[in-house]
Amino acid sequence: MPIEPRPSRWQLDLDPATPQDDLVGIGADLEPGTLLLAYRVGLFPMGLGDDGNPPTGWWSPDPRGVMLPGNVRISRSLRRSLRWFEIRVDTAFAEVMAGCADPSRDGSWITPAITAAYTRLYELGWAHSVEAWRDGELAGGLYGLALGGLFAGESMFHRVTDASKCALVGLADLVFEDADPHRIIDVQWVTPHLASLGVTEIPRDDYLARLERALPLPVPPVFDR
Repeated sequence: MPIEPRPSRWQLDLDPATPQDDLVGIGADLEPGTLLLAYRVGLFPMGLGDDGNPPTGWWSPDPRGVMLPGNVRISRSLRRSLRWFEIRVDTAFAEVMAGCADPSRDGSWITPAITAAYTRLYELGWAHSVEAWRDGELAGGLYGLALGGLFAGESMFHRVTDASKCALVGLADLVFEDADPHRIIDVQWVTPHLASLGVTEIPRDDYLARLERALPLPVPPVFDR
């Protein structure tokens, strides 16, 4: 079972949010209790400085990018690629974070402080990696948080073509395994890469309503460690 950390000393909510304004607040900290509170109210952190450095911005995109049960789209070519990868969970969390944080990637925002914060959540049982392995080597993957019926995806990377897509399909298989219609994968913003897999946009209010229904659900067994 994940360990509940000390409650945050900050108040985080969506009261300041205005329609189609993605950035809701600035400041606070990256303590485990603060991060969990943020996700539970529909926020996530991203630094506003150069290369994602402080100050920390708290974001709630409107619209929000999500993957919903029954909406996963697997092309014929991706189905072929899936045969080449083995999907694992939590066997290389640090390596997945390092791959996502690679400074050579365009738009890299994962700083050492972010890495340390999510590593701490991993140690407490909240953060997880979903990995695509090929021939015994890590080919790509993603990391994020599992809270009840929500998986909040943070970042993904690949070293082999289609590896990150296969990791996301693997994540969907795990999260939606019980076919509960209230489960949700949050991907924050939609990209063409994600849209090709069935990710769609929903209004913030819809996301928050779905979040309220998702959080009380049990965590998928693979993430309940």
